[in-house]
Amino acid sequence: MKLVRPLMLAVIIAGAFFYFTTWRSNSHRETHNTNWFSRPDQVEITEAAPNEPLDGEEQNNISVYKKNIPSVVNVTSRAMTFDFFYGPVPQEGQGSGFVIDKEGHILTNYHVIADARQVEVTMHNRKKYKATVVGTDPSHDLAVIQIKAPEVVPAVLGDSRNLQVGQKVYAIGNPFGLAGTMTRGIVSSIRPVREPNGAYIDEAIQTDAAINPGNSGGPLMNWHGEVIGINTMILSNVGQNAGIGFAIPINTAKAVLNDLMTLGRVRRPALGVRTIPISPELADEIGLPVNYGLLIVQVVPGGSADQAGLRGGTERAYLGNTPIMLGGDLIVAIDGQKVESEDDLAQMMNDHRAGDSVKITVYRGKKKLDVTVSLGESRQQV
Repeated sequence: MKLVRPLMLAVIIAGAFFYFTTWRSNSHRETHNTNWFSRPDQVEITEAAPNEPLDGEEQNNISVYKKNIPSVVNVTSRAMTFDFFYGPVPQEGQGSGFVIDKEGHILTNYHVIADARQVEVTMHNRKKYKATVVGTDPSHDLAVIQIKAPEVVPAVLGDSRNLQVGQKVYAIGNPFGLAGTMTRGIVSSIRPVREPNGAYIDEAIQTDAAINPGNSGGPLMNWHGEVIGINTMILSNVGQNAGIGFAIPINTAKAVLNDLMTLGRVRRPALGVRTIPISPELADEIGLPVNYGLLIVQVVPGGSADQAGLRGGTERAYLGNTPIMLGGDLIVAIDGQKVESEDDLAQMMNDHRAGDSVKITVYRGKKKLDVTVSLGESRQQV
């Protein structure tokens, strides 16, 4: 009897604990859930008004896309590399490009098709065509390829001169292989940059429009839908868009298109001179009439400058420990544009091709002269 009472008391306590902690709680939950859940006779939702008009900015975005998407292509290149044991390993790369004429010529980046054994182009309508490499310009990271396709739609090439920071721009391409993608941004800056492959872009268009791997070779357009640049590279620690992308100015491409399409290479122009830049201190020291420009220390015999009558130095001197020749003509302008450095000269040469005539303004002693020079080809001149 003494054992029964404590046992009954323990059973009562355990039962009470179970009731309040488990069974009652679950019953309350089930009742609560059952009361909350309901099945209405008809579902009522809030919908937007039909056919709400697009604002002007949206309409322009759509217009730029529709105008250019037929011209933008996906470029797939297949190359052959070798493993550790010199076994051939196929390698595939992707980029973008855009049609520039009715003959099916496509402008893209050189690095998109470099070393490719086979190039394939996919149009916006998913049709694929084998492409032929027509011409390459590694120093400007440009290439022209061609396909045989009916009724291609050429892009409209604009003018990259006088671009202003803050202008709206659009990029269309195939980032990460996602065809027909458009992004939008502004011109962030105009600056010289050097690409990873060593190509130098004098006035690269910097933009915050999202550019990613696969966008290379695609068009950068203004708000009219005119191509003003060729997307070429990004600055990023993670290999994807970080808001700093660069495009080659379309005028740089237009200056070499004729050579690329007719010769397969670019006849890089050369003046045929060796120069040193003049600072105000150096000008004062050697008694020059102006405190800027490029002093000609040597004229390439038989070169463009030599044939036009430009003169190199005749008096031996030293610039630090470097021997130079003084007494040559001082170049101060080309076609009316002021020349202050060798970068200025290189940029002006990039705007021309071999065979063009330019007006060189020089000082010969104290006398100012204009000399017309027919530019030669750089590989023929030092």
